[in-house]
Amino acid sequence: MADKIPGTNAPAGINRTAITACIILAVIMQALDTTIANVAMPYMQGSVSASADQINWVLTSYIVAAAIMTPPSGFLTNRFGRKRVLLVSVAGFIVTSMLCGAAQSLTQIVVFRLLQGCFGAALVPIAQSVLLDIYTPQERGSAMGIFGVAVMVGPVLGPVVGGWLTDNFSWRWIFYINLPLGALAFAGISAFMFESENSAEMKLDWVGFGSLSIAIAALQLMLDRGGQLDWFSSYEIIMEGIVAASAFYIFMVHIFTTKEPFVDPRMFLDRNFTVGIVFIFVIGISYLASLALLTPYLQTLMGYPIITAGIVMGPRGLGTMLCMFIVGRMVGRVDTRLLLVIGLLMTAWAMYDMTGWTPAVSQWTIAVTGFIQGAGLGFLFVPLSTVTFATLPPSKRTEGAGLYNLSRNIGSAVGISIVAYLLTRNMQINHAEISAHVTPYNRAFANPAAQTLSPWTETGRAALDQVIQGQAAIISYMNDFKLMMILSLAVLPLVLLLKPTASAAQDHTVAVE
Repeated sequence: MADKIPGTNAPAGINRTAITACIILAVIMQALDTTIANVAMPYMQGSVSASADQINWVLTSYIVAAAIMTPPSGFLTNRFGRKRVLLVSVAGFIVTSMLCGAAQSLTQIVVFRLLQGCFGAALVPIAQSVLLDIYTPQERGSAMGIFGVAVMVGPVLGPVVGGWLTDNFSWRWIFYINLPLGALAFAGISAFMFESENSAEMKLDWVGFGSLSIAIAALQLMLDRGGQLDWFSSYEIIMEGIVAASAFYIFMVHIFTTKEPFVDPRMFLDRNFTVGIVFIFVIGISYLASLALLTPYLQTLMGYPIITAGIVMGPRGLGTMLCMFIVGRMVGRVDTRLLLVIGLLMTAWAMYDMTGWTPAVSQWTIAVTGFIQGAGLGFLFVPLSTVTFATLPPSKRTEGAGLYNLSRNIGSAVGISIVAYLLTRNMQINHAEISAHVTPYNRAFANPAAQTLSPWTETGRAALDQVIQGQAAIISYMNDFKLMMILSLAVLPLVLLLKPTASAAQDHTVAVE
């Protein structure tokens, strides 16, 4: 066996800086594509003559494909080697991105986005497992900080970059931008990345993979289509829910009864890993759900152009980056649980502050609150990523990273669906409640200043309804922000289940191999 760097699972003589730069570039490329297409949807819709429901499949196809192909990343690396899988993933992502940009019909875009999601799925979990392998336990905090910046800032920058490219060039450039990024990542991985051990005899557990894939696909479709079809009042949503539950049940029974399961259930005996999976699920809900709320809030209620909205939200990403680097150096020196508590409290406070927002809120307040929320995420992501995998065997890290990122993605999908549903529902309820208190006999309408809102005229009724709609929307947004705050506080007890930093700072690779 070749000599290894002390305290790591990587061969001696490798260029760790170059490897880190290359795989982080690949992660940024993939993370950007999760949200970069959102702002270009109206332009794409007009270009390919699609309806509003049809164009949503451009987003859904990518999300579903990425979710399905994330869990098998562990099997693929063990079967073919990390370097090969990384190179194929990056190359496939580049090619499918170019095909997406050149697509001439809705069908072509959806098919190519589906393939893009398949190729991009393995990039994040493999990158995370590589960083965990090439750095010592004491250095993993900093490594996870860099990784976290790429994963978490990418979705924030996506709408800004996508908006700028669409405004100045064309919606097709949101896909073409992947060519230079991917080419640099491919060249770097080819030159500096080392190949991991692999087994040609490994076989894929098709029953486990198939049942989990069906469960994930049905769940994603249910979450995506639920808001459009009024959830369980639709037979389609009911069927997708039944399929998801049945497939997941088959998957769980199978992995506990077969000799070589697709997902090793013994991993969940590791307390830190299991708690980390639940923790990242909740973070996925609160973080991307709040982003999904904030973008329409700024654009619809406050009338911000997409570029202005992106600039105002920029401090959020800055807070995340800054704190991830700082916290990365604190991991192993400060109790991980304390860092997580600080992160949750900062996130909860930011959400609490947002419950008091109105369309009159200043840009400075939005920026400061966003910075604090981003900083809270920095305090959460880095120590959680470090402690989750601290006691997991190196051979299980890619598989574990796949499940970890799958949990985050499902949490994001669930969170976005929940807040979107509650927002729409509460707007209707609030509109009805406010309207019930508005009568044409209110003496306030006699005031000359209120003549434009007079319920006695058609113009006045329209203007009055618009005001009520705006008030209903403000209250609905407040309720959603309050829910995110409560969720951040509710997860605090999970911190007590984690093992302290002292155990996470040790190298367990010898003990488990």
